[in-house]
Amino acid sequence: MSIAVSASIATDHLMRFPGRFADVLLADQLANVSLSFLVDDLQIRRGGVGGNIAFAMGVLNRTPLLVGAVGADFAEYRAWLEKHGVDCSTVYISDRAHTARFVCTTDDDMAQIASFYPGAMSEARDISIAELAESHTLDLVLVGANDPEAMLRHTEECRELGIAFAADPSQQLARLDGDQTVRLIDGAAYLFTNKYEWALLLQKTGLSEAEVAQRVGIRVTTLGAEGVLVVDADGTEIRVGVVPEREKVEPTGVGDAFRAGFLTGHSAGLSLERSAQLGSLVAVLVLETTGTQEWTLHKDDAIVRLTEAYGPEAAAEIKPLL
Repeated sequence: MSIAVSASIATDHLMRFPGRFADVLLADQLANVSLSFLVDDLQIRRGGVGGNIAFAMGVLNRTPLLVGAVGADFAEYRAWLEKHGVDCSTVYISDRAHTARFVCTTDDDMAQIASFYPGAMSEARDISIAELAESHTLDLVLVGANDPEAMLRHTEECRELGIAFAADPSQQLARLDGDQTVRLIDGAAYLFTNKYEWALLLQKTGLSEAEVAQRVGIRVTTLGAEGVLVVDADGTEIRVGVVPEREKVEPTGVGDAFRAGFLTGHSAGLSLERSAQLGSLVAVLVLETTGTQEWTLHKDDAIVRLTEAYGPEAAAEIKPLL
């Protein structure tokens, strides 16, 4: 299956705050909040939802097609992605703006406060999935967090062309209204959210869980330390626990990694359970690393971790994709 990833491409500026945001955010003073956090560290890394997911798929021996808009400063990042198996031939290069920036501070509880500057990402709305389909085989398009107009356009084009798509609005749910959110999920083969985003999606759309189920195929809701809930099209629920972490270093990009592993597994014929287990393995590798694309996959160690977490049968079924 040929998978295109339409989502943001950005540079991450990651910082660590040696404390807890909860200790300094006063509930009765939020309307007057004025805070500055003295951080211990600054890491500048390659990132963006699209870049992260495509990179992870490349590491898993897929050749995803990356769809997004960047600035002229993308050359080094492009070489990195192509080195790891990502097809960047359709990435749009802006002549007006820099590649997007994600600036994030993480505290000791792994809570995060972040800002995102879109830059060239705003021009992703000028990319046409219909035109790409004329020269590329598109079996599935993941529509992730990106310029909102690009998300809506790419989703609508997939519906019109009959191309299966995965809806992954994630961080952009805060920006979208209820009608826009419905337009992004209606007819999706997959719907990805985390637990908070799922609750926000229901609130914004006014839809019930049953009504969402009528509009999407497979719903995948990540639950942090509690693992993941996968709801099949027939309503069957599958719960998969996490691969235990050896240390918690940086949570940025963990959800992107899970999506890459899950879609890689399911598109290759693994069951929903095994696909979620592969996603959880990739996710923990990112959690244990600073930077969303600095992790490595060691096959023998991965098999050991899968065996310990899910048993030898699961490890044996997932092994061919490692």
